[in-house]
Amino acid sequence: MLQLQLLLKAVWLWAWVLRLASSNDEGDALYSVRMSLLDPGNTLRSWDQSLVNPCSWSYVDCMDDNVIRVNLGGQGLSGTLAPSIGALKDLQFLAMQNNLIGGPLPDSLGLLTKLQSLDLYQNNFTGAIPSSFGGLVQLNTLRLFHNSLSGEIPASLANIRSLQVLDVCFNNLSGRVPVGITVEQFRGAGNPFLCGVITGHPCPGDPPIVPSSSTGHSNSLKKVLGGMVACVMVVVVVLALYFVYNKHQRLKTKEKFFDIPTENDLQMVTLGQLRKFSLWELQIATDNFSTKNILGQGGFGKVYKGYLSDGVTVAVKRLKDDHSPEGETAFQTEVEMISNAVHRNLLRLQGFCTTPSERILVYPYMPNGSVASCLRASNPQDSKGAPRLDWSTRKHIALGAARGLSYLHDHCDPKIIHRDVKAANILLDEEYEAVVGDFGLAKLVNYKDTHVTTAVRGTAGHIAPEYLSTGKSSEKTDVYGYGIMLLELITGQRAFDFQRLANDDDLMLLDWVKRLQHERKLEQLVDGELNGSYNAEEVEELIQVALLCSQTSPLDRPKMSEVVHMLEGDGLSERWEQWEKMELVRQRELTLGPNCKFEWIEDSTGNMEAVELSGGR
Repeated sequence: MLQLQLLLKAVWLWAWVLRLASSNDEGDALYSVRMSLLDPGNTLRSWDQSLVNPCSWSYVDCMDDNVIRVNLGGQGLSGTLAPSIGALKDLQFLAMQNNLIGGPLPDSLGLLTKLQSLDLYQNNFTGAIPSSFGGLVQLNTLRLFHNSLSGEIPASLANIRSLQVLDVCFNNLSGRVPVGITVEQFRGAGNPFLCGVITGHPCPGDPPIVPSSSTGHSNSLKKVLGGMVACVMVVVVVLALYFVYNKHQRLKTKEKFFDIPTENDLQMVTLGQLRKFSLWELQIATDNFSTKNILGQGGFGKVYKGYLSDGVTVAVKRLKDDHSPEGETAFQTEVEMISNAVHRNLLRLQGFCTTPSERILVYPYMPNGSVASCLRASNPQDSKGAPRLDWSTRKHIALGAARGLSYLHDHCDPKIIHRDVKAANILLDEEYEAVVGDFGLAKLVNYKDTHVTTAVRGTAGHIAPEYLSTGKSSEKTDVYGYGIMLLELITGQRAFDFQRLANDDDLMLLDWVKRLQHERKLEQLVDGELNGSYNAEEVEELIQVALLCSQTSPLDRPKMSEVVHMLEGDGLSERWEQWEKMELVRQRELTLGPNCKFEWIEDSTGNMEAVELSGGR
């Protein structure tokens, strides 16, 4: 009996030692964060304390088994942010924006010395900005706008040399903006009790803010003369450009693109968090919309690569002429609403330009182009001979695109329907993260409306049957397009391609995939550029998700939020079993029903450049 007791104690001691050996401070810290949050959508169900390494958890990215990114933006979370977040010593990116998280900002955030980006905007945080934030020595971006923060901006923030953006708009902050924070960094609208030179409002006891030119007659004269010379030079340049333009117009009148900038054009104003560019600025950035800077074009206009005066590279989307009576007002309203869609997997609008004859959108430039450009590149491999889009990357793209569309449908008010989801409109950032782009076809609808009826516009092979026949679209229209995009991602082929007729009878990619899937010819479905380097079970699961999304009836298709869950391994098998039963019924009906013939036109985007949309985030 004594020996048995000793044995049991030894086993217990060994288990305790193993648990200590396998403990993970980062996993414990993130689990504490989860426990302090309210998660009605069960978004964090994979944050399981029994799984010691958090690198397998959703919304967590690691490098060398260390957590470097946590992205919980737009997940409907509330509660508070636990101080344990400060234990993630290697964290570089923390995004928890667009939630309902409240309470104070933890002082421990200041311990994240490797943090480069901190996005906590559009929440319910209260209290002061911790002075410990001055310890974030590698921070580039700090965005805290649209919270309920109060007190003064800590002077320690002025010591962060790497800081490029400090956005505290629409809080309850007060007091002097610390000396050392520059106009280029700072955004503080909506805080009426902030003061200091940078705000244009003197603090109590300060002398009135007056132009510096009043300090000396000599300096004043020099500045006046300098200003006059600068004005003359501007006028000369403008006139020169104008005459060049007129000459060009006489030779080539196909396209109108030049407006003489007015005094109003040259003002830098903002619409919410958007910058309003002058037409002149964008003409300079794109070398007068030079053809050499065209990245691509679509049904709504051309996209140009541009270089702003501060060196930032952007994508400038120049929309086709809009002669509607409401013109400028309607355009600005739509732009402002679209700009409210902020998510890691959505293209973020940076700014816009509007004149009587121009409508222009400005986005960050995305060097990796789109999924379509990578799939159809003349050399779809990197310098080492490996596919630029390997199987792991394709899976990650599928999930990222689904999350972006789910956010448009479920977290925007009013909801946004994209209406042209395809591989060419899924952009890829520097890390090949999927970004849903091109809101040129997007329609904003109220929750009270189940659909919106418009002229049918889209790309052949991607248009949902109900949209093609009735002109009525809903979020299920996007689900259909997403399903076809998944098939493009898996096969590397176009959704609509006459070249398939050379070997098969299937003009449509969906029909071709269904046939090969039914014949269990999986190896013929997968993109040959993968050279067999893929997981067959994962391919089959992704095909199942694609076919569920591309069902004929919109009522049978899952919601995008359900697609996200299926891609994360939740509920796919049950949906697929149900689909197989329904498909058998459909096949019997088709066998008994009349034959129908349709006429199709080829995808008009077939021969376009790599990036045919708005650019990157």
